[in-house]
This record gives sequence, structure tokens and C-alpha cells, in this order.
Amino acid sequence: MQTTQQTSRRQFLQSIAGAGAAAILLRPAHRALGSVAANDRPVFATIGLRNQGWTITSKSFKFADFAALADVDSKVLDENVAKVEKGQGKKPDAYKDYRRILERKDIDAVMIATPDHWHTKIAVEAMLAGKDVYCEKPLTLTINEGKLIEKVVKETGRVFQVGTMQRTEIDLRFLKAIALIRAGRIGTVKKVTCGIDRMEASPVIPEIAAPESIDWDFWLGPAPKVPYRALPELRQGYGGGVPLYSNCHYSFRNWHEYSGGKLTDWGAHHVDIACWALGATETGPSKITPIQFMLPVEYKDGHPTVSDRYNAATQFTIRVDMPNNVELVITSEGDNGILFEGTEGRFFVNRGKLTGKPVEDLKDKPLPEDAVEKVYGGKVSENHTANFIEGMKARKQPISDVWSHNRMLEICHLSNIAMRLNREVKWDPVQREIVGDAQANSFLGRETRKGFEINL
Repeated sequence: MQTTQQTSRRQFLQSIAGAGAAAILLRPAHRALGSVAANDRPVFATIGLRNQGWTITSKSFKFADFAALADVDSKVLDENVAKVEKGQGKKPDAYKDYRRILERKDIDAVMIATPDHWHTKIAVEAMLAGKDVYCEKPLTLTINEGKLIEKVVKETGRVFQVGTMQRTEIDLRFLKAIALIRAGRIGTVKKVTCGIDRMEASPVIPEIAAPESIDWDFWLGPAPKVPYRALPELRQGYGGGVPLYSNCHYSFRNWHEYSGGKLTDWGAHHVDIACWALGATETGPSKITPIQFMLPVEYKDGHPTVSDRYNAATQFTIRVDMPNNVELVITSEGDNGILFEGTEGRFFVNRGKLTGKPVEDLKDKPLPEDAVEKVYGGKVSENHTANFIEGMKARKQPISDVWSHNRMLEICHLSNIAMRLNREVKWDPVQREIVGDAQANSFLGRETRKGFEINL
């Protein structure tokens, strides 16, 4: 009976013409057409609590009430329940299984901060359950996952914020950088360099028993079934210490099974700003060329040949051919940040500074007072969560929408594919597929482990 119900809903969603009907079908019973009144405090839940999960939750106490939390690590869950209770004055309910949150009708939105390989399944099922979604970056593990999320956002009419908070926060430094570009202060942009740091390699990491607090099979979820690995050394200062080398927790970004290394970690921030500045949020590159790179293990046909150590690229310089003959370079060398170079000057921006002669010239020739607001598309929100809630109340997509994020993230995913196959790839930004390379195209998606398929 359950299979029949799921099939019927999928067929109905595929047959409807617009997002409005899907929103009516899926809205929570206690809300009118998925809206939150202007004077209401929305009810949130956070799924995935280690590190960034707590960060986005604690930044949101001013705007929302948290009714529930979920994490597969009972220790992390208990610690964050206590912190949220202290932060908001009310104890949230706790779940290991995120699906219990999606069943609740009192929750308006979920904040997702799990490892990347879980993002799409949870986000899609949350939208189908009538929840708006705030999901950490990088949004997806593959390009095809991004296409699926776009489809479900359109079908359900849910509001979806991606956690690329450089668009809203950091003293508006990146918005000011884009305003400089749009004001023509460096002439025509010719080259943009995104410095996103190196990734560390690891020694051989032995198989050991997973900590008793972690449901390791559920942590793996859609990813392949593998044993838990870790060295006994602990890095102190992170809630009692975490494995220095492991294939979970803080180290998940070092494994292609769960993430995309620095390319989709810091790349999701800086390449996003670069594309926004270039006006390339609705298009994409034509070619991605790995100039130099270092993979910490041997690869064959795009797959690592061993599974006992990190496998994401540790060093790299990638050239991306962007529209209007702009060269985009993504590199692990130099300062973390973005260097914009044009026909009449250049400047550098990161989270700590905005420097260069065009910036110095602002003393005598300032930008118009509304220059930053024009970049943002209106008054800049107090923070990224505030912008999300503004979108929820107005029923419109927020500043970090899924479409522009996926266009940018495709560059990062394609860079990883090019390195794994050790060759350039040509990209059709209209069809959103790799040109003339069936093997490379096979990396646009990823097989899901049986039992963890997305429930459409």
C-alpha cells in the first residue's frame, strides 16, 4: 500500500502544470498555502548538528523557534539539545532519524547541515513534506542532484536558501566587490582567480569499530557501505576531540564518496561570488582544463584504487573558459580569496579584506549610495537566515537560490571530474552535459545505496 501511495503522488506531481497545485497538495495542515504571517515566528528544525549545524542554528534564535533537532550521533545530538535549550529557553525534541521531523505538521522549515552526500535526499523529501529548506553548501554531491532539486523546488513552490552566506554577511565585503565590477572600476573583466586552499593528505587509516554514539550505517546512508576508519589520535577542542584522520565527521570533505574536497567546499563560496560578479548565474563554462593537480591516491577510470586514505585532490590549478572570453582560475596556491583583473585595474577580496587601487580610489570617487543594494536586489538582510525568512513570508526565493548555486557548483563538480579523469572536459551550458565524452558524463550522477533512495 505504501508503494502505491508513493507512486500516485509521483505521477500526480509529474502531471501538474505549475508549482501552485503542488504547494496546495503538500502544505502543512496548520498553514495557509505554505505562508508564514509577517508577525509570526516560524518553527524550525535542524538536521545535522556537528559544527556548521550549530552555527546556523545559533544565528537563527533571533528569528525562529527550534522545535526539533536530528543527528545520527547521539552524543552530538544531546550536546546540541542542551545548547539550543540554553539559547532559546525551551528544549527541542531530539531524533536520530530525520524522517520523524518531516512527519511533523508544526515545523515550517528545516535547516540541513549534514555531510554533503545526504543533502539532496533530505532536501527533496523535506520539500515534498511541505517544508521550506535552508541547506548548507555545497548543495549537492553531483550535477544531476542539482537538477532534481531544481525540479522539486519548481513543482512544490517551496522556498529554498543555500548557505552561501558570503552573499549576505562578511561586512558586505563581497557585495562591495561586485559593485566595483558593475561600476566599471576595473574596466572589462578578463580574468578571475579563486584561491581556495589546499587539502591535506592522510596516511593509511585502519578499520576500527565506530564509536558507540554513531549509527555508522545511517551516517553512510546513500553512500557505499564501507567500514569505519580512524586513527586513535584525537584533535582536541571539538566537543571532546574527533578522529584526526577518519572517514566521517570533520574529515568527510576529504573523500569523494561524501563530498568534493576543497573544490566544492571553499569553491562553493568563492566561485559563487565570481560567477555573480561576471553575470554568469544563468549560464556556465565551455571548457574546464586541469593545468596541474595532485591526487593523494592512484585513480583508474576516474575511481580511486584504494579506500584506506583520503582521495580528494590536495593541490590543483584549474582553468575554466567562461562566457565573454573571461578566464576563471581555481587554485590551491596563494591567498584564500578572489582576485579580479580587468583592462583598467585589479583588486582582491576575501573575508578579511578588500584591497587594491580601485578600492583606494573610492576615497575620492565613492560608489553611489545604493550600489550595494542594487547588487543585492534591495535592502540587504540582517543575515542569511533573516533573508531566508523574508523569502518564506513573501513566498519568493531568497538571495542564494538553487538555480544560480547549481550553475556555479557545476564548475566545481566538473573540475573534480576533469582531475579524476586527467583530461579537459567540454561543457554544454544549455543542455548541461559534457560534450563528446560518455565516460565523463557518467560522473554527472552517482548510484544510491539500496535502501536509501530518494522517496519521490
